[in-house]
Amino acid sequence: MYRLSVAQFERMIDAGILTKYDRCELIRGELIERPVVSDPHAAAVRRLNHRFNPPREEYIVSVRGAIKLKDSRPEPDLTLLHYKPDFYASGTATPPDILLLIEVADSSLEFDRVVKRPLYAENGIQEYWIVNLIDDCIEVYRQPQPGGIYTEPRIAKRGESIAILALPELVVPVDDVLGREPSSP
Repeated sequence: MYRLSVAQFERMIDAGILTKYDRCELIRGELIERPVVSDPHAAAVRRLNHRFNPPREEYIVSVRGAIKLKDSRPEPDLTLLHYKPDFYASGTATPPDILLLIEVADSSLEFDRVVKRPLYAENGIQEYWIVNLIDDCIEVYRQPQPGGIYTEPRIAKRGESIAILALPELVVPVDDVLGREPSSP
């Protein structure tokens, strides 16, 4: 198997070999196809975007925007980035730029836990959330370690709220992200 570097991947984008219509991201040197986004997944991303907008001068909301890691260039569902006046036109966001990274998961739940969680921890992403649509909760991961683990995991359930580590004044009610409770059969 041939592995791509982030620089090679970016050259493929610049040359038009990969376009916005190619649903893929670079994970650990491999091109990984992104699954089709379900309606509940898209709704959760919209709720998150609505929750964090309008942004303030201390952060920028990035929806499906690429970030640059050592050997990867994923496109998280939503990322809160440190504010930069050029809105990152001068370069892709890297781990020090990231205040909060969020993946919304239904069909991608195992991938977001098994592949992306250790990847984000290894790269020093300080706070990672998985909006778990399967189990109707938000998995919160903090305190990344170089070995690919987070030492402060937490499950936030309906009725609870989460204060963002880097922006403690921003408190997010879990229900606002998950939407209305699923109806019982």
